[in-house]
Amino acid sequence: GWEGVELGCVAAEKTELCFLIYYPKEVLQEKDYPHEDWIQLMTQLVKVARFTSSKYTRSKVRKALPKQFAYILEELLYQYDSDFNKEAYYKAIFDKIIDLSLAPLFCEQLAFLIQRFVVDHLHVIGDIYDRGPAPDKIIDRLMALPSLDIQLGNHDILWIGSYCGSFPCLASTIRIAARYGNLALLKEGYGIDLSKAIAFSRKHYQENKGFYPKKTVDDLSEEEIHDAMLLQQAFAIIQFKVEAAVIKRRPEFQLADRLLLGKITKDLQIQLEDHFEPLIHACFQLVDPEAPYLLTDEEQKVLEDLLKQFQSSERLATHVRFLVEKGTIYQIYNGNLLYHGCIPCHPDGRFLSVSFGKTSYQGKALMDFFQECVKQSFATPERTDDLATDVLWYLWCGEGSSLFGKKSMKTFERYFISNKHTHIEEKNAYYTLREKEAFCRRLFAAFGLDSTGHIINGHTPVKVKKGETPIKANGHLLVIDGGLSRSYQEVTGIAGYTLLSNSFGMTLAAHQPFTDRQTAIKERKDLMTQKKIVLRQTERITVRQTDIGKQLQAESASLFAKNNPINN
Repeated sequence: GWEGVELGCVAAEKTELCFLIYYPKEVLQEKDYPHEDWIQLMTQLVKVARFTSSKYTRSKVRKALPKQFAYILEELLYQYDSDFNKEAYYKAIFDKIIDLSLAPLFCEQLAFLIQRFVVDHLHVIGDIYDRGPAPDKIIDRLMALPSLDIQLGNHDILWIGSYCGSFPCLASTIRIAARYGNLALLKEGYGIDLSKAIAFSRKHYQENKGFYPKKTVDDLSEEEIHDAMLLQQAFAIIQFKVEAAVIKRRPEFQLADRLLLGKITKDLQIQLEDHFEPLIHACFQLVDPEAPYLLTDEEQKVLEDLLKQFQSSERLATHVRFLVEKGTIYQIYNGNLLYHGCIPCHPDGRFLSVSFGKTSYQGKALMDFFQECVKQSFATPERTDDLATDVLWYLWCGEGSSLFGKKSMKTFERYFISNKHTHIEEKNAYYTLREKEAFCRRLFAAFGLDSTGHIINGHTPVKVKKGETPIKANGHLLVIDGGLSRSYQEVTGIAGYTLLSNSFGMTLAAHQPFTDRQTAIKERKDLMTQKKIVLRQTERITVRQTDIGKQLQAESASLFAKNNPINN
C-alpha cells in the first residue's frame, strides 16, 4: 500500500512507479528520460525508500545500502531538513547523478533497495523442485536474498537425497524429470550428461504410450519426447529395484508391501492383497523372474555414472548446500510453527510412533530426527547405504514421513494398473484433524508454544474453485499452497498464496494466474491479488516481542553482566 507516502502523482503515475520498482532494468530501458523526468523519478523513489525503511534502525538500513551510492543515499534517506528546507541541496545531488550518466543505475539500485525493505525476511514452505521447469533459477534468486529460511518439501528432499547418495532418490529424480519433460534441468541447469542413460534406454525399451511425458514444458522436439518416454520406463524399473534394496535392509520402514516386481505372473498379472489385477504398459524385459530386484550390470553402471555426475556438479552442490543450510523440517518463528507437510498422526489424534533402529520417535522428536538425518547424510555423500541416507528416501515415500503424509506411494499402480481404485493414496489422519482447534492446540503444546501463534502449512494445494479455504481451525492453521505452480492452477483455481506478516497482523494474499514477465511489463498488468486479513493486532507488535528482539535483549543483558560484575 501507499498509505503514508505522499508522492504527488495520479494513479497512472503510481502504476508506472510501481512497475519501475518491480522491474527496474526492463522499465528503465524502455525510453530515454529527459532531465526533469529523471529528477521526478529519483524524488519519488527516495520518498518510497524513506517510507519503507522508516521502521528499521539506522544501522540496519546502512548495511543494506549499495556501496556505490551508500553515502549519497544516507544523505537522502535521513531527512535532516525537518526545520530547514533542503530541496535545493537534494536537487543538486540529483543533477550531478544525471550529469555523470548514473541516473539509470541509481534508480535501479533504489528500486532494489525498496524491494529489500518491503520484504525483510522470507519463508519458503517447501517444494522448490519438480513444480516447474526452472527450480535452479529460483534457488539462484533465493540465494541472493539477504534473509530467508526454507521448510523443506518432499520434492526438495528427493533432490537432496539424490546428491547425498540415495540410489532410490536418484532414480526417482531422473524418472520424474522424464515424466514431466524437464530433462533440460538436468542437462543444461546442472550439466548432467544423460547420453549413457539415453543410449541404455534406447537399447532396451520401446514405444510405450503409458510413459509419454506429461505436457508441462513446451517446445520439446519429437526426439526429446521419445527419449523422455524411454528414460521414464528405464528409471521406473531401476527405481523399483533399488527401492527394494533399502526396503530389505530397513525392515523398520515397513514398506514390504511395495515389493511388487516379484509378484508379477507370467501372464502379466499381479496379486494385490486378495485379488489379481492385469498389467498394462508392461516394460519388464530387464526384470529377471528368478531375481526380480537384481540390477543388471548396465543398470548398475548407468546409475553409478549418474551419481558421480550429480556429486561432481558444482552448481548442484551449491544449491543442495544452500537447501541444507537454510532448510529445516520445521521452523519456529515469532511464536508460529512452520512446516511443509504434516505431523503424522493416528485417527484419534495421537502422534504416530515411528521406529528407526532401536529408537521410536513421534511428534517433535520425529521431526528433529529427520532434520538430523538430513545433516548427517549431506556430511557423508560417499555413503550410499547408511541409515541417514536411507531415511532421506523414507521422507519421500514412507508412511511416517512428515513430508509425504500418506499411507503409501502408488507409483507402480499408476503406471501399470488401469483400475484407478488401486491408485488411491490414503492421506494421513492429520489432514482431517488439522481442521479442529483442539488438535492444533496440541500441536502448539508439543513444540513448546502457546496457541496465540499460527501453524503455517504447505504441501497440499487448496482447491479454492471447489470451495476449500486455506484458513483452518478457526484461524489457528493456514495452508499456503494454492497452485503457485502452473500445473496445479486448473485444480486450485488460483495461482498460489502469500502470507504477509507485519507489526499490524497477518494478511493472506490469493494470487490470480500470472502470464509472463514480458507481458506484465508491456501491458502494465501485475499479478492480481485478493487479500484477506487473518489477524489484526489490537496493539502493534514491537521488535522487543519478536525472536530477534528477545535475542537482542539477551545479548544486552549478557554484555551488561559482563561489564558490571557483582562484587562479593
